Amino acid sequence: MSESPREPAPDPARLSIGVIAGPQGVQGAVRMSVWTQFPERIPTFRRVYLDDEPEPRRVRSARVQRGIAVLMLEGVETRDAADALRGTVVRIDRSQAAPLGEDEYYHFQLIGLDVVDEAGNRLGTLKEILETGANDVYVVRADDGTELLFPALKNVVLSVDLGERRIVVRPLVYED
Repeated sequence: MSESPREPAPDPARLSIGVIAGPQGVQGAVRMSVWTQFPERIPTFRRVYLDDEPEPRRVRSARVQRGIAVLMLEGVETRDAADALRGTVVRIDRSQAAPLGEDEYYHFQLIGLDVVDEAGNRLGTLKEILETGANDVYVVRADDGTELLFPALKNVVLSVDLGERRIVVRPLVYED
């Protein structure tokens, strides 16, 4: 029985940039925990989506301070209205996303890719990306359910092929 080729994961129409943590003040401002790698862009956004709302909300003002964004959104006029949004994911249109450089990828493009070693041996599927500050760490789940961790370093992650849906890695060797 032949296996049909896997289709690439579709680009999402919207990208998550943060989650509302609670109200800020009494006039309807919300504090947003920032998820995006480009927090400096938040004050430039004029429209955002809350969860899966079909229509965007106008951003009346936005600022970022110490990893938290403070947003004033259309339709949110009171502290109670802002508090009701706690836990809401804030999204932007894909077209508003920052352009990436060479060999840079959005996490959604990598999650689900097959991971193989240099010899082509399947190691598993990329399930999660941990952001550690120094470098990301790829969490790969093997077919037997075990997890392998690979630092996202050029000498470890040798290539990413989105078309083939494959990442080639060179596992680190630790010697005693």
